[in-house]
Amino acid sequence: MNDTADPRFTALGGRPGKIVAVHLSYASRADQRGRRPAAPSYFFKPSSSLAASGSEIVRPAGTELLAFEGEIALVIGEPARWVTPDAAWAHVASVTAANDFGLYDLRANDKGSNVRSKGGDGYTPLGPALIDARDVDPAALRLRTWVDGDLVQDDSTAGLLFPLAQIVADLSQHFTLETGDVILTGTPAGSSVVTPGQVVEVQVDAGSLSTGRLRTAVVQGDRAFDAALGSLPAVDDTQRTEAWGSAEAAGLVPAAPVLTAALRDKLSRVPVAALSGQLRRRGLNDVTIDGVHALTPGSRFVGTARTLRFVPHREDLFAAHGGGQNAQKRAFDAVEEGEVIVIEARGETGSGTLGDILAIRAHARKAAAIVTDGGVRDAEAVAAVGIPVFTAGPHPAVLGRRHVPWETDVAVGCGGTTVEPGDILVGDGDGVIVVPPALAEEVVDAALAQEAEDAWVARQVASGHPVNGLFPMNAEWRARYESEGRS
Repeated sequence: MNDTADPRFTALGGRPGKIVAVHLSYASRADQRGRRPAAPSYFFKPSSSLAASGSEIVRPAGTELLAFEGEIALVIGEPARWVTPDAAWAHVASVTAANDFGLYDLRANDKGSNVRSKGGDGYTPLGPALIDARDVDPAALRLRTWVDGDLVQDDSTAGLLFPLAQIVADLSQHFTLETGDVILTGTPAGSSVVTPGQVVEVQVDAGSLSTGRLRTAVVQGDRAFDAALGSLPAVDDTQRTEAWGSAEAAGLVPAAPVLTAALRDKLSRVPVAALSGQLRRRGLNDVTIDGVHALTPGSRFVGTARTLRFVPHREDLFAAHGGGQNAQKRAFDAVEEGEVIVIEARGETGSGTLGDILAIRAHARKAAAIVTDGGVRDAEAVAAVGIPVFTAGPHPAVLGRRHVPWETDVAVGCGGTTVEPGDILVGDGDGVIVVPPALAEEVVDAALAQEAEDAWVARQVASGHPVNGLFPMNAEWRARYESEGRS
């Protein structure tokens, strides 16, 4: 290390020989991107990209997709070559906060190298303080990021796909990690685009120890790239989606209407049959999840879909995808309050798609319900958990008999209908129905009005009036209902 007087290297005390960054390492980020790597992969960043806390990052003229990535940085102490995971942490001198900025406008032409998209001056702020690696548990570091004071990333190293010691050991297989080298260990979900005028802060905590907040202000540059020298910035909807974190955040698709407390309350008062009738009037016939029934009679729920897809069992695929923190476990660990886990099992009832442990996990996370067109194992224990479960039936066999857990948060086919993440589901004794979010208010209001009308008709029938002309109402009965039924 040298350049000890350069302010860019204040936190480290000098220039590092190399900076190595991990592509995807947090489960939350990998799931957001829709792919989980089997092993870590890396790219290099130049040491000239380092910056101190309090510095500015310039968004070049003619670009739009400057994205932050709050990360935990490791600083190597003793050189490491061919070290084992058990010995790797002893080669880490310290831990600090970092921000792995990237310019997605240049990403496509880099083809994974990230030379231009992440190598710019100031694109690797680091600091402000170092934490002695001997004083921390590498599996219990907390990472947080704020944009203009709002918390946007909050995760811990418990959420890593690859433990920090594995990353160090793996890199040491390929080259010597030298004293002062820096490893950027990846970012969790929540990374997004920032614009000139915004401030990004990153902090790493280890119990009572903290790096303090690494602060970077975004400013607009006035110099553009020269087409005569090299490739120019170029963006498309794929890059916008990945930079912002989702198509909705990028403004490429309308955000789904929120299932508000008021809307949830109205939906909870309407039978599935009434919703089915209103959706049918609007041309939607294929919105029922057929073949599923409540594990506990009298169950009812309202919630938004969180999806999980199983594919048919194949021994080699189950060996690769069935173990560890597989898609099934990820879905139950990620479900949020008020969401419904919807499982595509292709109507295959020859094994369970969940059991009591996963039902307990969903209940603890305050999920609204679980819907599967496959089987349920430990059915009596699952029913006793207290969360509504709608299933094609019980089966004692484990998952690997018929299914491979494949992916989460994608459109699935459950009980003969398509369910997208964010769709609204309502279930009762008649079954489960999917309500497109954009139609939910209109449909539930019409269903409530129809329910009130049907209740009035029922009272007339109960008092002795014949059904003919009353159900459905003819003009005479309609006029009477309008005059007295709404009062």
